[in-house]
Amino acid sequence: MGEKRCIRVVAAEIERDGRFLITQRRPTATLPLLWEFPSGKVEQGETDGEALVREIKEEMDIEIRVGRLSMFIKHEYADYSIDLCVYRCELLSDEIKPRRVHDWRWVTPAEMDRYEFPPADAQTIEKLLAGK
Repeated sequence: MGEKRCIRVVAAEIERDGRFLITQRRPTATLPLLWEFPSGKVEQGETDGEALVREIKEEMDIEIRVGRLSMFIKHEYADYSIDLCVYRCELLSDEIKPRRVHDWRWVTPAEMDRYEFPPADAQTIEKLLAGK
């Protein structure tokens, strides 16, 4: 049996006035309708920062400035594993125009438990709430 494939995913921790931007996966996506920090896969030849800027632009038509790595999570799913790198990001756009997400919200850390997150993302929320 071969080794499981590992997918490198980058996510944006975008905070404004004590609230964090979360997005809802589309009904047709893997893990449909679950919530997550805006994120995407790193393509071959891309840096984490380049991938994050590209993915956020494609998904929500917003510009961000990628800051420091705030957390790293490795999560094993049945058929693959995820290396999830969460970066602190600054929102540079005034308006969010969702293109490839089902919905989005600004939520406080205390409100996060009202939303269902995929297992890897749930770990990031736990770390965020614990103050990392």
